[in-house]
Amino acid sequence: MPHQDQQHTIGDHSHLRADCANCFGLCCVALPFTASADFAVDKDAGRPCANLREDFRCGVHSRLREEGFSGCTVFDCFGAGQRVSQGTFGGRDWRTHPGTARRVFDVFGVMRQLHELLWYLTEALTRPEARSLHEELRRVRDDVDRLSRGTAEDIVDLDVAAMRGEVGDLLSRTSALVRGGVPGRTEDHRGADLVGAGLRDADLAGATLRGAWLIAADLRRADLRRADLLGADLRDADLRGADLTGAVFLTQPQANAARGDAATRLPAALDRPSHWETGRAAAG
Repeated sequence: MPHQDQQHTIGDHSHLRADCANCFGLCCVALPFTASADFAVDKDAGRPCANLREDFRCGVHSRLREEGFSGCTVFDCFGAGQRVSQGTFGGRDWRTHPGTARRVFDVFGVMRQLHELLWYLTEALTRPEARSLHEELRRVRDDVDRLSRGTAEDIVDLDVAAMRGEVGDLLSRTSALVRGGVPGRTEDHRGADLVGAGLRDADLAGATLRGAWLIAADLRRADLRRADLLGADLRDADLRGADLTGAVFLTQPQANAARGDAATRLPAALDRPSHWETGRAAAG
């Protein structure tokens, strides 16, 4: 069973990246979506997307944005899809074994949350400023990883909310240590409504932006080094020319949801979204 028993080194996010070739199109079936600017049509949870082919590949993958499915380009399962497909269910797909479909989709929903927590904990263990927490971080990460290797029945019965609370507290302490190394007073915008805010050239180094609403905010050339962006909503935020070097708990879905360009600086663990502009940020 690939992916299930592999061991990973500290800071290795490779198993927490989507591998669609080893997934049975779970995000294209399990999740619902509503006709909007992000999706061209409505789809109920548990119903395969009309674009899903028999081989579990997307028929419009190379032109998702042109076909009205930009929401698909933003989503990331943190590797939960292949973990459930090849690990938990041992390569048994929901089409060949329709009796397992409901359970597969339920497990996928929980597994994605577990893998997201593993992403954050893995990142936290790379932070030298949080060395005093590494032993606790490693223990909690190993506990979450062990739970993710359980049976389908065990996984769907997990109290993920309680787990998120424990992990969230540990991540807050990690963030404080990382941001504490930024000189001067840092901004606190935790949970702030910054929708459409004009933050061009803003000094947000080491800022707390956890859970902030930054939809369509103008963050061109903003200094976001070591800023805590856990859970921040960056949909359509303009990050052209922004510096997110060392940003704390920034994920691939957040980057995918934003706008950037060749001058945008991202943390090393993230890929530059293919739909970002290739030119430099505008001077204005």
